[in-house]
Amino acid sequence: MTIRVVIADDQALIRTGLRGIVETADDLTVVGEAATGASAVDEVLRLEPDVVLMDIRMPELDGIAATERLTATGCASRVLILTTFDLDEYVYGALRAGASGFLLKDAPPADLHTAIRVVAAGDALLAPKITRRLIAAFTGGAVPGTPPARELDVLTGRERQVLGLVADGLTNAEIGERLFITPGTAKVHVARLLYKLGARDRVQLVIIAHRAGLPPTI
Repeated sequence: MTIRVVIADDQALIRTGLRGIVETADDLTVVGEAATGASAVDEVLRLEPDVVLMDIRMPELDGIAATERLTATGCASRVLILTTFDLDEYVYGALRAGASGFLLKDAPPADLHTAIRVVAAGDALLAPKITRRLIAAFTGGAVPGTPPARELDVLTGRERQVLGLVADGLTNAEIGERLFITPGTAKVHVARLLYKLGARDRVQLVIIAHRAGLPPTI
């Protein structure tokens, strides 16, 4: 299956460069581009891509506001935020807006390909150093929806294993390889974790695991 991508960035050279990188992978194709946040929303709703590469700083609407608008419409396209900045305010804002991933623009091309595939598959992705800071920030205080450690008693032994691997930053495919199960089975386990622990996404699962004494090793 080919993963369809829209690139949203206000710099034409950046869009051209990203298109060139994305399309070096046989399973990825760019179906549209946008130079502003507002046009990004319009293009995504029109084209319904699998993944949107969304810049943070754009005219009319920034990437976070554009992501919020897409999330509010119920759009199924997954947003991967790309930026040269790794400031906490951007990370938290992007996650609150409904972004599925956050990657710095200095990441190698292979990492970008992997990030697009991970996000398209329904996983969440953060650059490791961003994840470490995110956890450090949240563990100093209460996290809405985060259960106390004793509530992990509702999990089976296998689900605890999967939670620990999610905390390590592993994708469903990587969890499958580690536990000798299929990626589909790993995905089912993650879905059960989200339901049982009342977590919104994998990022909250990482935080829950850390607070319960299962710190990630990234």
